[in-house]
Amino acid sequence: MKRLIDQFIDYLRYERNASPDTIREYRRDMQQFADFLAPPGEKTLPLEQIDHRVIREYVGFLYDQKLERASVARRLASMRTFFKYCVRERHLKQNPARLVATPKLPRRIPQIPTAEEMNSFLDEMGRGGLTRQRKTRRKESSSSSGAAAKMLLKRDWAILEMLYAAGLRVSEIVGLNLQDVDRAGQMLRVMGKGRKERVVPYGSKAQEALEVYWPIREQLLEKPDPRKKKSPEAVFLNRRGHRVTKRWVHALVRKYARLANANWNLHPHSLRHAFATHLLVDGADLRAIQELLGHASLSTTQRYTQASVKQLMDIYDKAHPHA
Repeated sequence: MKRLIDQFIDYLRYERNASPDTIREYRRDMQQFADFLAPPGEKTLPLEQIDHRVIREYVGFLYDQKLERASVARRLASMRTFFKYCVRERHLKQNPARLVATPKLPRRIPQIPTAEEMNSFLDEMGRGGLTRQRKTRRKESSSSSGAAAKMLLKRDWAILEMLYAAGLRVSEIVGLNLQDVDRAGQMLRVMGKGRKERVVPYGSKAQEALEVYWPIREQLLEKPDPRKKKSPEAVFLNRRGHRVTKRWVHALVRKYARLANANWNLHPHSLRHAFATHLLVDGADLRAIQELLGHASLSTTQRYTQASVKQLMDIYDKAHPHA
């Protein structure tokens, strides 16, 4: 099984051109399944003896571990892809995972701010207002200066503006390099899922935030770094001059959402949802939104119509005299 998993990972990396995150998830999912097939002290179940009953038993085991339905569905999808590869390579005659039903997932409509709330939130960041709020809530450490905090706020503002302006995934904004930004044309070259490249525009507000950020970026690169792991090619840098990470961006969005509104539960993908929903509410074509988001299927993009319809109904209920 270990040898087959290694071959499967090579197939994903070199033939499917899968991203490092996708490869890591597939490897983890399949290794956990392999561990289930070979408990300590027992022999590994031969590949040809793995049928739909074994996979259903594994699904039951996952539920016993209190996993969410979405996590079980993802692991089942990983197994389907793995066994499909095994059939292709003639290790199996048929895919046993195809006979196991995917758990039904609840349809959740994402909670996102309105366009007015997003504009107010980002404009307040641009003015430095959230830093002033932060100082009243939490004492600054003696080593940090007000000038440094203000400088980093401008960087954070540029990151949030770009997430919302271009509808980027968190991995896409983390992976942005200088050569990907066309400052004159206000366009970004983005490497999306499956290493699919697309070009997306960004607006004047994001351009303004970027122009403020560029000098700050140069200062971050000039700071001494004993580990010498600067990232001069990356657009967005942490205070040591290294490329920011996905976890760091998630924490950043949560922090400013709390400062702006205690009831918001924002994360980077919320800004992507807001980007698509606000375009749709203002009359943008669904196919155009699909291209901007980099979705392979229109059905994926159509999920955003649920959020926009709910938003329209909320507006109706608040504004219509007979609502």
